[in-house]
Amino acid sequence: MSIKRIDGKLFADMVIQGANNLTKNVKFVDSLNVFPVPDGDTGTNMNLSITSGSKEVIEKPNSHVGKVGQSFAKGLLMGARGNSGVILSQLFRGFSKSIETKETISTTDFALALEAGVETAYKAVMKPIEGTILTVARETAKKAVVIAKTHEEFIPFLEETIIEANASLNRTPDLLPVLKQVGVVDSGGQGLVLVYEGFLASLKGEEISLEGAEAALSLEELVEAEHRNVQSMLNTEDIVYGYCTEFMVRFEKDKIKKHPFDIDTFRKELSSWGDSLLVVADDEIVKVHIHAEYPGEVFNLGQRFGSFLKLKAENMREQHTNLLHEEVSNESPSKNESIQSAEKQEFGIVTVAMGSGIKALFESIGATVVIEGGQTMNPSTEDIVKAIEQCNAENVIVLPNNGNIVMAAEQAASVAECNVAVVTSKTVPQGMSALLAFNPTGSLDENKSGMQDALKTVKTGQITYAVRDTEIDGVEITKDHFMGILESKIVTTDANQLEAAKKLLQDMIDEDSEILTILYGQDVSDEELSKLVEFAEESFDHLEIEVHNGKQPLYSYIFSIE
Repeated sequence: MSIKRIDGKLFADMVIQGANNLTKNVKFVDSLNVFPVPDGDTGTNMNLSITSGSKEVIEKPNSHVGKVGQSFAKGLLMGARGNSGVILSQLFRGFSKSIETKETISTTDFALALEAGVETAYKAVMKPIEGTILTVARETAKKAVVIAKTHEEFIPFLEETIIEANASLNRTPDLLPVLKQVGVVDSGGQGLVLVYEGFLASLKGEEISLEGAEAALSLEELVEAEHRNVQSMLNTEDIVYGYCTEFMVRFEKDKIKKHPFDIDTFRKELSSWGDSLLVVADDEIVKVHIHAEYPGEVFNLGQRFGSFLKLKAENMREQHTNLLHEEVSNESPSKNESIQSAEKQEFGIVTVAMGSGIKALFESIGATVVIEGGQTMNPSTEDIVKAIEQCNAENVIVLPNNGNIVMAAEQAASVAECNVAVVTSKTVPQGMSALLAFNPTGSLDENKSGMQDALKTVKTGQITYAVRDTEIDGVEITKDHFMGILESKIVTTDANQLEAAKKLLQDMIDEDSEILTILYGQDVSDEELSKLVEFAEESFDHLEIEVHNGKQPLYSYIFSIE
């Protein structure tokens, strides 16, 4: 079969077959993730991203290859999830920009478009790392330009280009030592090669069947699969502290002189009035969140130090009754609908959380919209854009709370219609620290700076289980054993979950540590939690310890050290 020019119809089929080939191999790509954690999701993210692009192409057929390229780029942009998905979207954004005026393209046009895509993708990444999808894309594009000079026909051109793509992929362990250490090639690069191979299959008239392949679920479907509504499992009368109480006080010199402020003393004083307590302060203000039965008493304690900037007390028993009613009648407006119908606010805050307990915690300390996602469920650019719109605010701050969501958040910020700042929180504790540093009287730039600085004040630890045997940074890891992750590094492992948690705390806590917050997951028993808290109290008697039921899957514990 001789193909020297590609039109819109043929390119659309190439896109569809490329997406199908990735879908068919998504589990294989996921298995190449370096960290042996249960949320290795490069393949999943790339698959969901390109499927979004493919869907846009199917819905907008056109014989003009440039128009099809635009549809593909738009679908990829809005569907991009995780760093790998965003990079894939940028590769084809540059590609499509290069061919946008062309009705058909030659092998030379195709090769130059690949190069344009590489240039766009490298610009989108703050600190490009070689040995990744970027390297595979760059080396493949460079070789494609050379091959196109002697190949006018697309099939042999693409066959030789893919040989180079696979060779580049196989070189990634030489460029990124951790890949060699674990014994895998780069997962993002593998995903890209699968897309290219799908392109070639299309040109050869081969159809890639999705029979037996798992369908790409939407974020909402993934959330539904991971979570169940816990409201119906709780009786309203079981709520001990009935009011979600928040306030912010600006310190006043005359009051501080009369009542000197000490955050530890104040926190202990408040703790006798309720639970779910969070207190943060700087030289000018103190912010408090607490579930209390007598919010007036709590307000009085805070007012001793200055004047209120903000205060709120919501009846959680009433809210719970309404939630149960909504579950039955489904007639009451959602929180998001209420936000949309209200007058536009000056500020809105979007954050990402996995686990209904963590979601509720973020909402209680000021988040306007919480996207349920995170590990294994990275929201797309479009998900984040919709959340920004739901804030109904002039200025919106986005807290990704996961390193793999930052790029999608920044991409969403670039297409949103309001003013958006992304604070690059990479963990839930960082997101909480940043949110508590929000100052409603500051500007967007001031808040971004202050909230970004707050990320440095907290250390994050996580406990999860290994999905395979491996060795990373000298730590031997056994499948199904539990791992302690400090920031982004695996520092300990143990066959017993409780012992792994103890070891991690010992690695995290030093003499400068003041507050330990434990967010425990849905698989942690009351008995194990009690033993861990007892261990922490006995081993680190200088620490104040806060415990919250995060209800998160996959990660049995998330630790925050301040």
